[in-house]
Amino acid sequence: MSSNVIGDIRGNFHGQVVMPEDGEYDEARSVFNAMIDKRPAAVIRVADDGDVIEGVKLAREHGFELAIRGGGHSGPGFGTIDDGIVLDFSARTTVEVDPSTKRARADAGTTWSMFNRATHEHGLATPGGIQGTTGIAGLTLGGGIGYLSRKHGLTCDNLISARVVTADGDLLTASEAENADLFWALRGGGGNFGVVTSFEYQLHPVDIVHAGIIIYPIEHARTVAEFYREQIKAAPEEFGVFLGFHQGPPVPFLPEEWVGQPVCVIVGMWTGDPAEGPGMWQPYLDVAPVVGSMVGEMPYPALNGAFDELVHKGLQDYWKANFISELSDGAIDAYIRFGHTVPSVQTSVHVYPIDGAVQRVAPDATAFAYRHANFAPVIAGFWEDPADNEANTRWVRDLAEALRPHAEAGGYINFMDADDQARIADNYGGNYARLAQIKAKYDPDNLFHVNQNIKPAS
Repeated sequence: MSSNVIGDIRGNFHGQVVMPEDGEYDEARSVFNAMIDKRPAAVIRVADDGDVIEGVKLAREHGFELAIRGGGHSGPGFGTIDDGIVLDFSARTTVEVDPSTKRARADAGTTWSMFNRATHEHGLATPGGIQGTTGIAGLTLGGGIGYLSRKHGLTCDNLISARVVTADGDLLTASEAENADLFWALRGGGGNFGVVTSFEYQLHPVDIVHAGIIIYPIEHARTVAEFYREQIKAAPEEFGVFLGFHQGPPVPFLPEEWVGQPVCVIVGMWTGDPAEGPGMWQPYLDVAPVVGSMVGEMPYPALNGAFDELVHKGLQDYWKANFISELSDGAIDAYIRFGHTVPSVQTSVHVYPIDGAVQRVAPDATAFAYRHANFAPVIAGFWEDPADNEANTRWVRDLAEALRPHAEAGGYINFMDADDQARIADNYGGNYARLAQIKAKYDPDNLFHVNQNIKPAS
């Protein structure tokens, strides 16, 4: 009956409707995380807002589960669903930039590499993650942490408005002036409240940046981590850098004998006076022996996409995270202990700073509550071979458990995995009750539940 229903109304959509009997089905159902292997009843490649309204109506009236796919980068695989409907925005990637107002509007299928290319033509950018392949939609709705966050805040702090299709099939504008409660919830509350079809952002002058990737032997990780802890606390907000633990990556500036070896890294960029760039990086080149480094000027989009080739679609993914207020000695101990055994060259253990502009926004001003935390770490496990799933998933969980005594109860929603649903209230802290009330207003039957789900208040 499911396929009959969809087949009967295929002509209602302007975009392509891909079903199991179609030759493109396997490609259409695939997502970034190869661990996810689901078979939707249909993937609707939406062409316009009318297709979104029709897709929501189809799911609601015929009892289909509904998944929304922006960039398809979701670690838990929330961009697909067994036997349900996927609204796929991959055909909707238009970015319109107005340099006079320093604003941009982008469709929900846009990735950050697409967005950054469009805005960079005008010497502008907005905070937008660490990877260019990440979609703007999921990152923005979960908060949005990236290289520019210390200076310009979270991605959601730079959201001016959004067009949203609600569970009733209504097309609304959400902003400070219209549907303000919905706008509040969208800024950090994930995809719980409707299908956002486009986003309007505030942009900032960002053009050529002074970037750095510095790699140290793991034996010097304590010295580097302790230096980073103090330096980032005092650094100008134009200096957006993170601490990481990796296997040595296959990059031209790292000697071959270090590829695959446990290393500590510092990565980021300086967006202040270009003449001050070398001086900002020199302390990190001096603090401990360096086995590989790349420091110099580059366009911002180049740094934002620097890891896209290494961490590509088709890997096995598993993630964990907790916010931390301070990078304590105990946390550093845990990072170093597990840093010796990072299981793959793609696995990324990063400590992102979220002080500065992020903390100048009140914790109840948006749905993103953890404004007091100084860091948003992630344990992002990526690897090639499914045979390693059990061992590598355990490694991610064990590191998360070792960090727990040194961390906040909640974590960044975009770094949660599918088995983190029980943490949802902790992840939103004091904002959870209000989010549940707004959920009850806009989606009382929880149509939008293929996500880190906020249940409607009763």
